[in-house]
Amino acid sequence: MDEPAGDERSAQPESAPPEAIPRPEPPSPPSPVEVLDPAAADHLVDNSANQDDDVPPHRDLDEAASGDVETDLADPAGLRSAVEAILLVVDTPVTPVLIAQVLDRPVGEVEAALETLRVEYDEQRRGIDLREVAGGWRLYTRADFAQYVERFLLDGQQARLTQAALETLAVIAYRQPVTRSRVSGIRGVNVDGVMRTLLNRGLIEECGTDPQTGGALFRTTQLFLEKLGLRSLDELPSLAPLLPDTAQLDDVALST
Repeated sequence: MDEPAGDERSAQPESAPPEAIPRPEPPSPPSPVEVLDPAAADHLVDNSANQDDDVPPHRDLDEAASGDVETDLADPAGLRSAVEAILLVVDTPVTPVLIAQVLDRPVGEVEAALETLRVEYDEQRRGIDLREVAGGWRLYTRADFAQYVERFLLDGQQARLTQAALETLAVIAYRQPVTRSRVSGIRGVNVDGVMRTLLNRGLIEECGTDPQTGGALFRTTQLFLEKLGLRSLDELPSLAPLLPDTAQLDDVALST
């Protein structure tokens, strides 16, 4: 008789226990950067940006360094600085109207800026002064320091006009417009060479022809006024104090 099935089951070898499944190791704690709250990060950035309101952004610093920041010409101080910069580069007197057009400011404001600069230079005894000559304004070296400027520029080699050129220029200045022959008659010598020198230096210019003789007429130029520091020919000194009186002329006539 067969044994019970239960005995058969008990006789079977026991199965091996299942192998243990390894547990995953817990993740390492995140770094501080990883756990940083985005809102907190934004807060820190905002604080660093507002840490010092006096420090402009880097973009503004770059613009200032490159000269892209425009001066407020509505500010009188800024306007004076702009006018002064223009005066430093001109080689002829410049009118307030032209400066006003360049700076896009009213002429009255430019004229006020010029006058303020002139007063400042005079009060501070600066090495330069601002003068109104030949219908415009220009910077000049102050007369008090002329000897030092002359020494620096010329260094003993003075390229001045000759006495003949100065006399010819004086005749033209007081008798203009005048022909070459008339100047020669007044001086009593030929003035062709001297006239060419004055023309080449820009101190005189042709201004038409004499209707009677057809000869060319000559007059002084704006450069002449500029070199003498005059606004117009009306400011030329009078010749009366330099002329002999009538009694002296009579004595000369009697002696001859």
